[in-house]
Amino acid sequence: MRVVSGIDLVVIGADGGPDRGFGGSANAAAGARLFADVLPGMCFDAGSAGCRVDVLEPGADANTMLTAVREAAGEDVLVALVEHGLVDGAGDGVGDLRWQSLPVPTGNTFEWDAESTYVRKPPYFEGMAKTPSPVTDITGARVLAKLGDSVTTDHISPAGNIKPGTPAAQYLTANGVEKRDFNSYGSRRGNHEVMIRGTFANIRLRNQIAPGTEGGYTRDFTQADAPVSFIYDASQNYQAAGIPLVVLAGKEYGSGSSRDWAAKGTALLGVKAVIAESYERIHRSNLIGMGVLPLQFPEGQNAESLGLTGEETFSFTGVTELNEGRTPATVKVKAVGADGTSTEFDAVVRIDTPGEADYYRNGGILQYVLRSLIG
Repeated sequence: MRVVSGIDLVVIGADGGPDRGFGGSANAAAGARLFADVLPGMCFDAGSAGCRVDVLEPGADANTMLTAVREAAGEDVLVALVEHGLVDGAGDGVGDLRWQSLPVPTGNTFEWDAESTYVRKPPYFEGMAKTPSPVTDITGARVLAKLGDSVTTDHISPAGNIKPGTPAAQYLTANGVEKRDFNSYGSRRGNHEVMIRGTFANIRLRNQIAPGTEGGYTRDFTQADAPVSFIYDASQNYQAAGIPLVVLAGKEYGSGSSRDWAAKGTALLGVKAVIAESYERIHRSNLIGMGVLPLQFPEGQNAESLGLTGEETFSFTGVTELNEGRTPATVKVKAVGADGTSTEFDAVVRIDTPGEADYYRNGGILQYVLRSLIG
């Protein structure tokens, strides 16, 4: 229960959105939350006689909503709700003066602000041809991360506060953002520059190829003696050298919420394939949607049983069968260590449907949809 301007009132945010029903997520003064697909407005009077509910029909205008609030709970409650921003007191449905004074761009397409650190034009379609290039095998790949079991999407793409000193913080500082204004990864998810730097940056992530570290660290095999480095910095060196990347993981890779940036960030770091013991269903599909190949270790095997340390160079052959309109059941994986010893195994291809195969052939679902639209 929240006390709004001294009135003993339970204020509930009711909406039909996909977000979870956390108290305070609709409005800081709304301590409860309901899903209401067909009930766009509700007014609750927490009086001693019980709870009065007014249901507004879909499409009700602002004046109708204000009237319902006034009749259900009284003028004093209406005033309190207006003061807390829960109801627009203007009643005209056009917002307050601050909203009305915002500049409105002209034109038929969105005008990206090159100076914004919150919303930037993403690179998903850069260099995209009208027709997709043939799928290729993956050669010369290095391991960006070797992870254990139950790595969640929050380990892969955290939503929490941006830690000073990290690549995301360095980027914001370089763009004139003060430390107090760093905010969170979740709030800056419209800026791919922040989110790439935040991928695998969870402070509790343990990358087994950088033992003794916790957070977004790896070893950079493009440098002499493969020093420990931020994952983002290493990925930039790998991409500059034209070296594809792979992630090794254990069971239930990508568990937790279906966070889209866990797949987007992975792809933008230059990861071309993930090999895991098992996947969370949605994250596996999201990887394909971003053009990343999800592979699975043979039944009963994993990185440890195969003797993989993460220091090997990987090649994947048989992927090109997708160019023939077929999805291979397995691909041949060869991992060659620094001493020349090699390990070979057949990894299960986790492209599970014909639709997913089409997404992968196009480099991802975004490219597939755009090409479908332009015909």
